[in-house]
This record gives sequence, structure tokens and C-alpha cells, in this order.
Amino acid sequence: MLSCHRIFGFCLLLRTLVAGAGSSESSEGIRIGDTTIERTVQLRTHSLYAPYIDQDLQNRWWDFGADAYVNTNKHVRLTRDTPSQMGWLWSRMALAANSFVIEFEFKIKGTGKHLYGDGMALWITKDRAVEGPLWGSKDYFEGVGIFIDTYANSRHGYTFPRVSATLGDGKTSYDFANDGEGQQLGACTANFRRSKVATKLKVTYVKGKLLDVKAQYKGWDQWTDCFTVQNITLPASPYVGFTAMTGDVYDNHDIISVTTSAAVLSSPDNQRGRMPAHKKFRGRITAGGMLSSSSWFGMFTKLFLLAGLCVGGFYGWKEYQRRKIYSGGTSFGGVKTPFSAGGGKFGGMGSAGLVSGLGSGVLSSAGYNNSYDHKRF
Repeated sequence: MLSCHRIFGFCLLLRTLVAGAGSSESSEGIRIGDTTIERTVQLRTHSLYAPYIDQDLQNRWWDFGADAYVNTNKHVRLTRDTPSQMGWLWSRMALAANSFVIEFEFKIKGTGKHLYGDGMALWITKDRAVEGPLWGSKDYFEGVGIFIDTYANSRHGYTFPRVSATLGDGKTSYDFANDGEGQQLGACTANFRRSKVATKLKVTYVKGKLLDVKAQYKGWDQWTDCFTVQNITLPASPYVGFTAMTGDVYDNHDIISVTTSAAVLSSPDNQRGRMPAHKKFRGRITAGGMLSSSSWFGMFTKLFLLAGLCVGGFYGWKEYQRRKIYSGGTSFGGVKTPFSAGGGKFGGMGSAGLVSGLGSGVLSSAGYNNSYDHKRF
């Protein structure tokens, strides 16, 4: 049954929709120079979650090997807490996005309290799944390696575990003996081992502009800035991989989830704010920064449309009630009033016609009108 309350509720809903359509749908994202990451689009081909494998014990988008194995309820374990382990997890397809965000959850833990290692790495490189001495991957890599190093091979003025990044040109060997010192794009100390919260890294890359790394290990949803590298360009269409290695010291190195998203950038500010010379701006900007002509005109137009819809809905409801009274409120036996003084619409004359009509109405309401029952069912 249609009621005035429903019409009023419909008007309120319509008002909300109109107001929402007029408001800004985009929120401010990550600022990079004169552009902004407006939104991200998740890439299924480079994301990974439990149970990690299908019924054939494979994954359509990822490949793993060496000592790595899958626990479908928990993680992809790259190495166990034993010596001389090496494992890898690589995307099968190249990453086509020019700018992207890779966020992955991992866990490093073991029985060692003072000596443990060696760590794990995220690779964004031209080649894939080539085993080697760098946390289980090849040396002379082309692309960027982001290393979570848990064991110091030489003395330093900083502590470990440590997150660092190195850009490889495919021709230069990584200085493993000195933990890549002098080759690092950036680095920070972050104690990931045995953290009480989920440990994560978030890597944001904008082609030709920056590589930004943030870490979560101090608290839930508490991202710590690690480092940012400006004016960096990675190889086009790289592969994404994770590797880990143990030696005389060891740890469990686990990948729990990977979320990769393509980054959608806004237009540069100097182009987005520029207006063509042949188009005149007709609105007037007030001291508060609001558009006095175009904004007010749009608001009044929306209010006018809203009021018209509400008034139309109200009169529609009134018409519905009027028709209901004349059609169903005073009918007898399917025959409708009014009736004339001389009879005629009830199959009889005068009072006799009325009685006849009432009689058929009673029978009909009791279920004895065959034609009515036939139409109803």
C-alpha cells in the first residue's frame, strides 16, 4: 500500500542521491610532485592469497620452486628454519603497468635469538626464476631488488634487520660481502622478527618519478616511512618475485599475501588548471573561493527538480486514494455505485434491484460467485 510516509522517504532518498551526484567522488591520494595517485586497480595476475594453489597443486599466475612449499591455510614458506635452504616464488606473467603499488605481508621467525639469517628479497626485474647467491636469486640482475637483510656480513654503524634497495644494470655484481653498502638507493632499519603485528612492506613505483617504500611492523595500520628514491626508471614489463636463503644461520621465511595494483595518475597540475584561451570563464569567484553563478544555478536547478518530483509524487498518491474510494470502497458483489433512483445497475428496479444487488454481493463475498472465483484463481 502506498502511503505519504513512503513518498516522503522516497524524497529524502532522492535528495541524498542528488547531493551525492553533485559532490566530489575522488579523494586525495598519494602526492608525487605535480601529480597524484587518484586510485589503484588491483591486478589479479600479480596478487596472491590463501589457499595459494588450485586442485592440481598449481597456481595459474605464480610459480614456486627449490625448497619452497605451500601451507594452504597459512603461507608460502620459502625456507624452513634449517641451514642451507633456498626458495623462490615468481609471477608467471610480466607486469604491464607503468606505475604500480605492491603490498605484501610476510613473516620472518625462527629459534635463533642472536644469530639468524639470511633474509629475503622482493625482485622487480627483467628476468625471472634464475637461482643464484643473492637471497636465492641471480647476481647481475637488471631491475630493482628490495632486500630484507637479517644478517650483517660486515661491521656497520647501523643495526639489522635492515631494508634496502639496489638498482641493477645487468652488468654490475652486488657487493654481498659488504651488504651492498655504496650500492643502495635507500635503506632503513626495521625489526621485523617476532613482531606482534602483521609485518608488511608497501612499494610504490611511479615511472620516471619515484620509488617509495613503507613498512608496517610497529603497530596495526601504522606505516613507517623507510625511504623514497626520486627520478628512477625500471625496466619495462618486469617480473615480480620473492626469494629467501639460509646458510649457517637460518630462519623461517614466509610469504602470506601479495596485493599488486596498477596506479592511475591524475593529470599534472599545470595542465589540469590551465584553461583554453578562446574559452571565457563566465562564473565569478568569490572571496571564499566558491563559484557565485554556476554553483548557485546548479544548486537551484537540483532543488527545483527535487521539489517537482516530491509534488508530483504527492498528487499521485492523492489520485491513487481517490480512485481507491470510488473503485473498491462501495462496491457490492462486484457491482459499483452510485445507483439511480429508478434502479438499473443492480439487475432490478428500485429497492428490489438494490436487494438483488446486495444479495449477489453477499454471495460473492462468501465465495459463491463462480465467475469471480474463476477470475481470482
